[in-house]
Amino acid sequence: MPGSPYTDLDRPPLSAARLARALTPPHGPWRRLDLRVETGSTNADAVQAARAGEPEGLVVVAERQTAGRGRRGRVWQSPARAGIATSVLLRPGAAVADRGWPPAPATGYGWLPLLAGVALVEAVARLAELEAGLKWPNDLLVSDAKCGGILAEAVPGASPAQPPAIVLGIGLNVTLRADELPENPTGLPATSLRLAGAVATDRDPLLRALLRSLAEWYDRWRAAGGDAVASGLRDAYLASCATLDRQVRVLLPDGAELTGRATGVDTDGHLLVETAAGRRHLAAGDVLHLR
Repeated sequence: MPGSPYTDLDRPPLSAARLARALTPPHGPWRRLDLRVETGSTNADAVQAARAGEPEGLVVVAERQTAGRGRRGRVWQSPARAGIATSVLLRPGAAVADRGWPPAPATGYGWLPLLAGVALVEAVARLAELEAGLKWPNDLLVSDAKCGGILAEAVPGASPAQPPAIVLGIGLNVTLRADELPENPTGLPATSLRLAGAVATDRDPLLRALLRSLAEWYDRWRAAGGDAVASGLRDAYLASCATLDRQVRVLLPDGAELTGRATGVDTDGHLLVETAAGRRHLAAGDVLHLR
């Protein structure tokens, strides 16, 4: 049948029933699953829900995105059912008494996309059995090729009483073939779990593992009052960061660029780069690993 999700048996559809298991306590804050056959952008859907006052815990998943977005307005697309495209809605500024979570200070929100990166590395290592790393701040690397990415967006509260939302969008190339890989304008080659030799490419358990790992790290971070050091998040990120101890060129948001050696990530999640003019603390930028 044309358009049927079962015409490509190598890419079966996701199961809402199985995914719902990842939304059931004690697997974290997930409260509602919105599984879509097709959408423009899961991040745009979650942002729209946040603006309408949706509480924390929404998970939007799409079998296919037609207008997925990355950093700097880049496009993130893949064939239907060939990857994972999901966005989660969090409100870290709201206290949650039954979990013992105090409000997290806004100064710590920059750690949330890095937290998502750590969760993605763990899920890929656990299910696909691949060694993966993170290019600061938001790219998943497998064999020095981009296999996934993270996009964070802040959304003001729908009312003065509601804290702002943070939407975390996560994309992962799972079964893309070589001729289906996207081009990367920064010159970093792309790959997929299948092309990298993953032992498992079933998206259902991969997504469930991702949501569980994301929930576990979010729980630790919230329980520590949004402290990346006390929660162990900073150490976990440093252990997975492939940018450290490398020569890098960084394209800054204002159009400038700098070159130096990446030496660390500070307690605010900023990248430390030693340049000829001294140390820089970078809150944002596109990093290119130099050979």
